[in-house]
Amino acid sequence: MSRVQLALNVSDLDEAIAFYSKLFETEPAKVKPGYANFAVAEPPLKLVLIEGHGEPGTLNHLGVEVASAEEVGAAQQRLTATVLPTATEDGVTCCFAVQDKVWVDGPDGAPWEIYTVLADADTSTIAGDAACCADAVESAARCC
Repeated sequence: MSRVQLALNVSDLDEAIAFYSKLFETEPAKVKPGYANFAVAEPPLKLVLIEGHGEPGTLNHLGVEVASAEEVGAAQQRLTATVLPTATEDGVTCCFAVQDKVWVDGPDGAPWEIYTVLADADTSTIAGDAACCADAVESAARCC
């Protein structure tokens, strides 16, 4: 299982949940204060909504959710072999989940993560928090 992730900054989480529930005909898989995600079956999509970070209606980051830590490791090796700068995070808690991930920035600076969810978590740093999602890949201080 792999699916593209799209993380959006929103101004009103409840309004965004109502809209995307109708658009994709599915309810959120997870809702926490300032955060929601949808596991959309068709098209295969992980939609993440983040309230109160960044300009509402803008992209927070992009990603690809994969099934295992081994797939994250393989992606990291593949990206490094192509001489793209990466940042790796193992066992990081963010977005109310424990994750392994590798980050790479697109040519115009759009942050991409390839990640797997290892477990749910009750607390989290949310993308855009000062302790998370730094601007440069080299810092490895990101979060989804």
